[in-house]
Amino acid sequence: MVSNNSELFPTAFKFLVAGGFGVGKTTFVRSVSEIEPLTTEETLTIASIGTDDLAGVGEKTTTTVAMDFGRITFDPQNIVLFLFGTPGQERFWFMWDDLVNGALGAVVLADTRRLEDCFAAVEFFEQRGIDFLVAVNHFAGGFRYEPEEVREALDIKPRVPIVACDARDRRSAASVLACLTKHVLVNRPL
Repeated sequence: MVSNNSELFPTAFKFLVAGGFGVGKTTFVRSVSEIEPLTTEETLTIASIGTDDLAGVGEKTTTTVAMDFGRITFDPQNIVLFLFGTPGQERFWFMWDDLVNGALGAVVLADTRRLEDCFAAVEFFEQRGIDFLVAVNHFAGGFRYEPEEVREALDIKPRVPIVACDARDRRSAASVLACLTKHVLVNRPL
């Protein structure tokens, strides 16, 4: 007789990874996923001229047109996180309404060189009552601000965590997800 079902079945969370175009969402999902991530990256073409603002995104040559998907398991807690990266360009935002179904939390990636690009994601999750945190993805040449300066610039509530991260680094991305998991569990105990 098994006395504890949690030993057999993991606790699963669906989290979104959102933010502006070129902020590192696909990189974040790729770096932390324990499985080969599903990505819907397509090459930017001349057709995007006048539609997509490429200012501040460096040498970016691809864009997510639907979503990214990855998974990470935290042992020994037996918590499985299913990660869905959202497209960052406004023309693909309609996908967010479908991706948010069943989500318990979200990472809003921010780039201090283009902080205004994450306003839409912050507003999206606030309006839907989805717990989120802001992860400031540090880019070379980016400004370094204290968390309270970022909070003030984004006009977010004191209960929303703000953390620094490097989306390219597995440990850094996993730390962000651990922080989000704790935040969600405090606000929505299982």
